[in-house]
Amino acid sequence: MAALAIAISIERSSGISPHSSWRRRRPLLCKSIGNNVASITDEIPSLIKLRGGSTMSGDGDIDEEDDDYDEEEERRKLQQKEQEEFEKLCKYRTEQQLLYQLRSTYLSEMLALRGVPLPTIVSVATADGDKPPEKVDWDCAMCTEDDPKSCLYSFDAEPNTKVVAPVGTDQWISLSALNRLRRTDPTKVEPMWHSRYSILRSWFSDESEFSMLQHVGVKGFVISSVLLDGGNGLVLRSLLIMTVMSAIITLMPLLEFIVQRIIVSAPFWAQWQTWGRIVRAGFPLKLLIGQLAWKGVATAFTKLENDVREYIVDMECEMLEESVPLTVGDVLLEGEEDADDENGEEDSYDEYDDEEDDDDYY
Repeated sequence: MAALAIAISIERSSGISPHSSWRRRRPLLCKSIGNNVASITDEIPSLIKLRGGSTMSGDGDIDEEDDDYDEEEERRKLQQKEQEEFEKLCKYRTEQQLLYQLRSTYLSEMLALRGVPLPTIVSVATADGDKPPEKVDWDCAMCTEDDPKSCLYSFDAEPNTKVVAPVGTDQWISLSALNRLRRTDPTKVEPMWHSRYSILRSWFSDESEFSMLQHVGVKGFVISSVLLDGGNGLVLRSLLIMTVMSAIITLMPLLEFIVQRIIVSAPFWAQWQTWGRIVRAGFPLKLLIGQLAWKGVATAFTKLENDVREYIVDMECEMLEESVPLTVGDVLLEGEEDADDENGEEDSYDEYDDEEDDDDYY
């Protein structure tokens, strides 16, 4: 419609009469409409451009931006892949280094066991100034009224008892108290010497060259190694169970007679109103009563085991007092003097016999 109005205005301006023939005006009108349409078509891109629409140059920029984005994405993926490969390589090298160190440590331990002077885990596990407890020999002395000895456990040792200390020190402790402490609470033994010495492994281990148990003989072996240390107390518990069962089996006829007399007795049936309720009770109540009875029996057996163990520990202390030899003190000197006197008397007797033999010869 706009094109038609423009054409009509052009005809009026050109002087063509509106009443002229249509055939005469048709070519001019078509030509005018075509020219105006072409001008309008030429003006459309500029109008669209002014209104913010897209153009051919804008599409080219978008394509370039897409290409740049694709290249950046490919570059990022490539860098990520390279980073993953680098991390895998670092992980592999770290694992190989750890395996190498582990093999080296194992080889050092094996060589150290064979006498090669190499550092081991034990030798490097502690910091400077915090050395592990070392094995140490012991000194044994007799505590008397004339020569009293202090005790780390009870301040003063009892007279006429033996005391022991690490060799070269005066940190004495009663032998009986030490043995009883290692039986009741072994964790408190080495802190008595500030954890400087490995007392348990040095003095009470069969593998140690300083062990006190090498002086106790067969009796000490049965008491210490079999009854107290056998299976961490399992041997003593088993023997105690067998003893109790044997006593019950031996006394079974007497127990049966007592139980029968109780069951048929009048006082027992006079309490029917009391224990009859328990007999007629349900299974949960009977189970609870059985658990309480078993708990009581177990408690009594544990108490019996502790009493027997304490008795055996006392026997062990007495045995150590008798067996462990004295290494320092006046008593040792007196004993040596007595031995020397006996040897001197024997020598004098031998000389007297030799003189008598000479007289008989002449």
